[in-house]
Amino acid sequence: MSYKIAIDSCGELLNEWKDDERIEAVPLTLMVGGESIIDDETFDQKDFLKKVAACPECPKSACPSPERYMKAYECEADHIYAVTLSSELSGSYNSAVLGKSLFLEDNPGKKIHVFNSKSASGGESLIAMKIVECEEKGLSFEKIIETVDKYIEEMSTFFVLENLETLRKNGRLSRVKALVASALKIKPVMGSTDEGTIIQLDQARGMKKALVKMVNSIEEKKSSDPQERMVGIAHCNCPQRAEMVKEEIIKRLPFKDVILVNTAGVSTMYANDGGIIVVA
Repeated sequence: MSYKIAIDSCGELLNEWKDDERIEAVPLTLMVGGESIIDDETFDQKDFLKKVAACPECPKSACPSPERYMKAYECEADHIYAVTLSSELSGSYNSAVLGKSLFLEDNPGKKIHVFNSKSASGGESLIAMKIVECEEKGLSFEKIIETVDKYIEEMSTFFVLENLETLRKNGRLSRVKALVASALKIKPVMGSTDEGTIIQLDQARGMKKALVKMVNSIEEKKSSDPQERMVGIAHCNCPQRAEMVKEEIIKRLPFKDVILVNTAGVSTMYANDGGIIVVA
């Protein structure tokens, strides 16, 4: 059976996917001040980070329209999948579902399923990889949905932020707390809930200690059957830091594979310069 995967642009595209017609990125729009930036292959991370740093307001994102998802569903594939940012963080999932409903009105019988990643960034990438793996095994559409849903339920997202400005600007951290945290070099260790919301798991003084605490959390949650799982590490403009995290993870747990990617637009907005996102 042929297949297509539409992944919203919070998910990071692997290099081999960029020329693969079966994988399509559906872009969100980023807003910094009065400027709108399409999160597609033209996204310039360094320029975006400069604009975010210079803007007193928090950057925002707008999800793809249902019509944009409908355009992605317009193909000859037997099985069509959409993978979106957590529905708790964005309207992308609801937009993809509405696009599916509208598309099926004119194309009844098409097999389309929308996955709520309950994650972001590399989490969406891992889900897309799981779909590809299931398709290549020749599983039925229904079995693939069941398998990938289970995979999502078992997945956890962790991240550490170098720069707390986004948290301050969007009101998650008061100006005073942000100043104190920055002065004391306190770095929050964040994670996802089962529903796909974000919570603080821990904190540490200094980035290295915070990253070690993040790896401790990964080890605690993923110690059973790691050889059956993959890990995705997304970094925002800090490849050496990502390599260090990768080495620390594989030193402790024998994961099947670890992929490293640089953050695209939406993940760059969330993680900010120096941020690390790990999904396992």
